[in-house]
Amino acid sequence: MTASTIKLTATSEDHHIARMAALALGLTVLENAIPSPLPGVKPGLANIITLIVLARFGWRAAAWVSLLRVVAGSLLFGNFLAPGFFLSLAGALLSLLVLAFARHLPARWFGAVTHSILAAFAHIAGQMTVVYLWLIPHSGIAYLIPIFATAALVFGTVNGIIAMKFMDEETTHHQDTETQRNAKP
Repeated sequence: MTASTIKLTATSEDHHIARMAALALGLTVLENAIPSPLPGVKPGLANIITLIVLARFGWRAAAWVSLLRVVAGSLLFGNFLAPGFFLSLAGALLSLLVLAFARHLPARWFGAVTHSILAAFAHIAGQMTVVYLWLIPHSGIAYLIPIFATAALVFGTVNGIIAMKFMDEETTHHQDTETQRNAKP
């Protein structure tokens, strides 16, 4: 009997996605260390990385980063295939779907902040759908929507601003580096 070998070759894009997913996972770990005033209300810090990757490298890379973070985070925290995993996955999938359409909106009026807010609302909608269809099939959960919508608006705005600032700093740093290269004799 002969053994077969499968050889996978990682591209530089694969390495970049892995680094960004690891950074997003680190922010997820940090976020889980922060006490939450209400169950299910979290700032979504890892979404900052997803927004930056979306703007710089496109939707496909952002989808990989987001989904790798959800799976790796659930494995790390021991809730893989538990309800929390499916809540996170549903939120991530709906957010990614909304971002796929949002990135085609006019950049003149829609940027990192609006993308972040739309994704935050989509994330909450995905989670509330799973809660209603699977965990708590009762119309009373609708009373939680204003609380979660407010949290989505606040955290979506803050995360979008942070992502925008990082992207602006990166652009400024890149322009300064180019200026210095062109100025050398």
